[in-house]
Amino acid sequence: MQENEFKYYESIGNWNFTDIKYITEKLTNWDFYEIIKENTNQKSLCLDLGTGGGEKVLEKYPNVGMLIATDFSKEMITTAKKNAKKYPDKKIKFAYMDNLKITFPNNIFDLVSARHTIIDAKQIYNCLKKNGILVIEGIDKNDCIELKQIFGRGQAYNDKISISQKDYKDIKEAGFSSIKKVEILENEYYKTEEDLMALLLKTPILDNFSEFENNEFEHYKIIEKELFKKYVQKYKTEKGILLKRRLYGIVAIK
Repeated sequence: MQENEFKYYESIGNWNFTDIKYITEKLTNWDFYEIIKENTNQKSLCLDLGTGGGEKVLEKYPNVGMLIATDFSKEMITTAKKNAKKYPDKKIKFAYMDNLKITFPNNIFDLVSARHTIIDAKQIYNCLKKNGILVIEGIDKNDCIELKQIFGRGQAYNDKISISQKDYKDIKEAGFSSIKKVEILENEYYKTEEDLMALLLKTPILDNFSEFENNEFEHYKIIEKELFKKYVQKYKTEKGILLKRRLYGIVAIK
């Protein structure tokens, strides 16, 4: 993750998209939290990496013995702890940690989950118990490719090897005994131009999409409005403005 992207996440301090109006049309029968539910019980000790402001895990993570949720952003963890007050019965602890420097003991977790974040497969392998499970959902190279082609750039746009291929290779080399990878296709329809704009300003789908003033990240101005308009005109439908998502899921057993 680039330094300016890290500072941006620190500044927004949350990963909440509830104000953005859109609908999702699932084209693949694969659900990250359902997979976790199928592989855990009320005694399971789980680790969630890159949890952000905790919005998703607090709402969707199944009931387990204990969930430890981590993020590299201290501001995100502060937000997550505030959000957790709305879920007093949830067995969850939030902690600051770098995904690439896992500090937990070996052979401790029943399941490790990672959604839309970077991983170190060997470190995850080490902290999982025997027969422990790794569940990943990630954003692949061709995610929002139509948008990236119009702008000529974007997340993983110039990568020679897709993120899913790299993760699969790293997981295999780490020593996992069983690995299953699936392509996840979804269509998202954004109600208005403002809703799509809000998504692009809050995510790294398009890098350098906005310019920040005073180095405080409190005010920004949109750049390349004509390219944005070009995309909207081409992909506006009766359901909303279409954004084609290409994700991947991986389930691996130690």
